[in-house]
Amino acid sequence: MKSKPETSGNLDRYDIKILAALSADGRLTLGELAKIVGLSKSPCQVRMKRLQEERYILGYRAVLNPVKLGRDHIAFVEVRLTDTTEPALDAFNSAVMAVPEIEQCHMIAGSFDYLLKIRTTGIRSYRQVLGATISNLPNVGSTSTHVAMQSVKDDSY
Repeated sequence: MKSKPETSGNLDRYDIKILAALSADGRLTLGELAKIVGLSKSPCQVRMKRLQEERYILGYRAVLNPVKLGRDHIAFVEVRLTDTTEPALDAFNSAVMAVPEIEQCHMIAGSFDYLLKIRTTGIRSYRQVLGATISNLPNVGSTSTHVAMQSVKDDSY
């Protein structure tokens, strides 16, 4: 049995079809989307606008090929903080936003505080980012690195 996506309850089958189609191809024209969903252009456009206003659709972007750009080295870093008060967490969170090599940052419930996904050009550039940037983020006490050997599934591209 297929699981139903968690929603606030006000999405119907057309909304779900719109979201699925745009998730698969965000460059669909309104006409193409309307045809896929089974609506005419006007109601489809109204629904898209509502889905954007209600923040089901957060935006549209180009997904770049990291291999072509020479940024195919991925490392996951466990970060343990020395202080986990709200001001300390806020300082860390804000600082992370300014580091372009940090592709993802997740606060974790477990034996460490954050899990970072770092994308660089290679192990040497990763080592530089770790030593000069990540280790110097606010309240970082220790880090542990896991280097990815292969991306088996990556929905970001």
